[in-house]
Amino acid sequence: IIYARRYAEKLEKIAEEEKDARRRKELKQMAEICRWVPAHKPRTFWEALQHYWFIHIGITYETNPWDSFTPGRLDQHLYPFYKRDIEKGRLTRERAKELLEAFWIKFNNQPAVPKVGVTFEESFTYNDFSKINVGGLKEDGSDAINELSYLILEVLNEMRTMQPNTAVLISNKSPDRFLIEALKVVASGFGEPPLFNFDGALLKMLRQGKSIEDARKCGVSGCVETGVFGKEAYILTGYLNLPKILEITLNNGVDAKTGKKIGIETGDPRNFTTFEELFEAFVKQLKHFIKIKIRGNDVIEALYAKYLPVPFLSLWIEDCVEKAKDYNAGGARYNTSYIQVVGLGTLTDSFASLKYNVFEKKLFAMKDVLNALSKNYKGYEIMRQIFLNKTPKYGNDDDYVDEIAKRIVDVIIEMIENNPPTPVRRASRRAYFLPTTVHVYFGKVTGATPDGRKAGEPLSEGVSPVQGMDRRGIAAVFRTVTKIDWDKTGGALLNQKLTPDLLSGEENVRKLAQLIRTFFTLGGHHVQFNVVSTELLREAQKRPQDFQDLMVRVAGYSDYFVNLPKGLQDEIIARTEQKML
Repeated sequence: IIYARRYAEKLEKIAEEEKDARRRKELKQMAEICRWVPAHKPRTFWEALQHYWFIHIGITYETNPWDSFTPGRLDQHLYPFYKRDIEKGRLTRERAKELLEAFWIKFNNQPAVPKVGVTFEESFTYNDFSKINVGGLKEDGSDAINELSYLILEVLNEMRTMQPNTAVLISNKSPDRFLIEALKVVASGFGEPPLFNFDGALLKMLRQGKSIEDARKCGVSGCVETGVFGKEAYILTGYLNLPKILEITLNNGVDAKTGKKIGIETGDPRNFTTFEELFEAFVKQLKHFIKIKIRGNDVIEALYAKYLPVPFLSLWIEDCVEKAKDYNAGGARYNTSYIQVVGLGTLTDSFASLKYNVFEKKLFAMKDVLNALSKNYKGYEIMRQIFLNKTPKYGNDDDYVDEIAKRIVDVIIEMIENNPPTPVRRASRRAYFLPTTVHVYFGKVTGATPDGRKAGEPLSEGVSPVQGMDRRGIAAVFRTVTKIDWDKTGGALLNQKLTPDLLSGEENVRKLAQLIRTFFTLGGHHVQFNVVSTELLREAQKRPQDFQDLMVRVAGYSDYFVNLPKGLQDEIIARTEQKML
């Protein structure tokens, strides 16, 4: 309130010196708003926006901003103010749009926390991951899309800023027009907005024990994680490198990069006679590392609860005040702890390669594969090409390999969820599949893998296929991904790259809309698109000065392509350029 009052005083001083009568009147109105909110509940659309911004600033500064605090479902929160102001004649659609665009600029100018070292590599962005949600359902289960939902899409398309992020929530009750308008924004080619299956998000929330009314208030924050806004503390606890765990399994508990024994002994793979022996060895190793991860998470949670309370944030989360308990100590109505799983595509293709080429076709002995991996395929290029080009790959609607992916995900979910709740917040433990940019960093510390990937190269990101290995089109990718039950997770990020011609014209946009509807009906959680040619990205690498405004989808956020490190640029370029729907 003191902070808002200082703004009011400054605005009044500026107004006194302003010579333009129209601007002076506007400055005085801004001062009046800052004297009213956040001390009192907002009465108008403009006051509601300003009220939110003051709260956002307070929480962001308090959390620095580890919480990815989000505006939530902005079209739902603001619509009553918008509708009332329009009806009373004190607001026009164009004025509301101007205010929203100013709101966008405030977010884009808000500096995010600096990053250094490994943190810089695992999450390369200065985005604070605030996410504006539009669409979904109302608390009573009816379609939530309103005039403001469409207006926000217009603002997004015109502003094209790095932040705030957005999330378009699509239900089977959402009108086709809304999805098509969202895809028209996607077609403009700056990586926004991502699309989410709201019906699937609802199932996730119900499975986790939320009431149906609370579940319908859910949305997406950060990158793709699902939670109940204002009622839940769903906290991410860091990343798990699946291909690295396979590498340690293949070396009987030893990290080949350092020579140190950091895992458990699960047997010499040269002695395995079946694929099942190998898979069970991996499962034991996975359990070992998940236990370590959970122990570390619990220590950090206790430290946050004791030494890093967030009293201001706690004011805005239901039940914290009633319980007199901080957000970090379990005060929220619902508490969840997520482990972020990375490298599913790389691990799946590696298992498929060993199963197909070593245990079934017997093209290579395990000792020769291990030798090839230790030498980064030097002298084994024929083997590598067979692994890359003559072996079943995840992402092509091939049950042989897709069933392996499903099995991996089921094992991970069961293994994480079978642990007791966290000791302080009593949070349930869940899995979700998101890399941010850590798949590039994890690739640097992971040796060659049996899918043909060389040491140091990026891992697959999210639940996407390995870069360049999905060769049968986007429909095949969708069929592969939906064979896995993502409703058991907190979210699953899927990136796809489309050539611009695929979204040129109304007919192509309608076709993609129908395809996305099918994807969500089959159980897909999320999809986002880069609508840009590989050729253009390569040109941007060569002439960055000419492509300063080229924005691309990285993971759960967009960023300027020329500002990304070369390794991440190369990974985006390597993603399959889909040429057919």
